[in-house]
Amino acid sequence: MTRARQRWLPALLISLVFGMAVLFGAVQAGATGSLPPKTADEVLAMIAHTQVRELSGTLEQTAELGLPGITAAGPGVAPGAVSAVEFLTGSHTARVYVDGPSKARLQILDRMAERDLVLNGGDAWFYNSSDNSATHWSIPPSLMTAPTESREAAPPRPGLPTPEALASRFLAAIDASTEVSVGGSSSVAGRSAYRLLLNPRSAATLVDSVAIDVDSQTGLPLGVEVRANGQSEPAYALAYTRLDLAAPDASLFDFVPPQGATVNEKVVPASPVPSRPLPAPSGPADQPHPGQPHDGATVIGSGWDAVISLPAGTAPAGLLTSPQLAQALQPVSGGHALTTSLISVLLLDDGRIYAGLVPVERLESAALQSNVPAE
Repeated sequence: MTRARQRWLPALLISLVFGMAVLFGAVQAGATGSLPPKTADEVLAMIAHTQVRELSGTLEQTAELGLPGITAAGPGVAPGAVSAVEFLTGSHTARVYVDGPSKARLQILDRMAERDLVLNGGDAWFYNSSDNSATHWSIPPSLMTAPTESREAAPPRPGLPTPEALASRFLAAIDASTEVSVGGSSSVAGRSAYRLLLNPRSAATLVDSVAIDVDSQTGLPLGVEVRANGQSEPAYALAYTRLDLAAPDASLFDFVPPQGATVNEKVVPASPVPSRPLPAPSGPADQPHPGQPHDGATVIGSGWDAVISLPAGTAPAGLLTSPQLAQALQPVSGGHALTTSLISVLLLDDGRIYAGLVPVERLESAALQSNVPAE
């Protein structure tokens, strides 16, 4: 079946490691009764044609990546590279509400506090109850109306960290390096689901398999599990434990800062720097791609073995100076490395960053290769 080709690896790595997208996770889905058999292409078509535009639910995350416990929540902490480090370990819970493409609310339920991200048309809010602080972003009308082509290519709902968003990262780049099949049926949040299985045809990646639970009635991805080589339990999982497909109460999207809250006002630039997806690598498998989109990022290799490279000066603000991240870094030749059961990140002393779903040795090799002058 024809599918839009996008390179999911860079976006997924940044999401998991730098906290750009994946902040919440899941529990393993349980078995359920049998469903009418479907092929992998049929399940993929269900996902592509899902019409779910409204929902409310509870998300659960489990992350067993082999990292020590990291706590980054607290006063003044907002979503981003630093705060999301904590979501690489342990379990976390969040509530999500979506009503069409421009209304969404995400509530991160910390042990002693709550963090809220609210989108309502041209207004976006982030609120942290631990220090009663809020940040308000005003979105210009010009950014609220995209050209027709952009609207057709864009996701039908806000880019929240949901199973659907995570699943799309993997599904958008299914190619010859991935074996796709349908496993047994499952049950997620009380709903029967088909289990779509993605198995890398590579011995070089840290990923053993990806399982996506797809609602048998609507085609909505309900949960995602990523297993690492040599581990019996999922290394990372994200799923609904409760799901209601009715429209949420409209008042949920009308955010007013509590009395006494410190409010920081920001305006999203009306003409942001244009960006475009990373194209598929071409040429020899281990040669850096000549394109330099996304602030100079390049992709070395392809498929599950690919490595994303960021030049010096392009790391997310606060990443390299984060004391939370420092807890998980290990010294290596020429810099430091973050090693987990699924992802490796190499931070060199000269500011360059390499990341991939591969062992750190693969990153070091890519870094050395990038230093070789072209003939």
